Amino acid sequence: MRTFRDRREAGRVLAPDLARCLDRNGPDELQVLGLARGGVPVGWEVAAFLRAPLDVCLVRKLGVPQWPELAMGAVATGGGVVYNDDLIRSLGVSDDEIRDAVARETTELGRREQTYRVDRGALVLAGRTVILVDDGIATGASMTAAARSVRQAGATRIIVGVPVGPASVCRKLLEDADDVVCSTIPADFRAVGQFFEDFHQITDDEVRTLLATPTAGRGSVIENR
Repeated sequence: MRTFRDRREAGRVLAPDLARCLDRNGPDELQVLGLARGGVPVGWEVAAFLRAPLDVCLVRKLGVPQWPELAMGAVATGGGVVYNDDLIRSLGVSDDEIRDAVARETTELGRREQTYRVDRGALVLAGRTVILVDDGIATGASMTAAARSVRQAGATRIIVGVPVGPASVCRKLLEDADDVVCSTIPADFRAVGQFFEDFHQITDDEVRTLLATPTAGRGSVIENR
């Protein structure tokens, strides 16, 4: 079972795997999007390796009222929403509770949009290949919401890239993404954090710093084709 020192190391492992996926399909106009917040450090390493621009994709988990860490769905900026209908039915979550969760997380998405993208200009995805990066996947709800939002924004091809995740969720994501690249698919998967020595919660300041740090200049897969 592979573990990563931190998210930056995970990104350096993931980047060549994504490069091989791109090589199989020819050159593309790329845009790397890191899911905020944990996907941004991973995404920075991927974007630097590919010499591609990095931006942020904002997604919020919809937590079950009694257990907010348990995701009953996810919502993304741009309108992508995913619900775990089986979980909602089994726990008896009401329509009012779902609406409250969507409203609360949509408000937080707006706050983060202002925090992260205040000086970055409009994000144009139409006609581009978008690589969606996170620090891992568990249920896949956040990544599915992100993929649907990016598709609605006009992306022609969507590649999901994560350092770790379960095989069943990777397969499920192919319903909304064109390719899924996962560097480590363990047989015994319980949580993303079990595969990192350092899995601290990424702060808003860390995200802003990474987004402001140029990704060019660290070697280019595109140049080496």
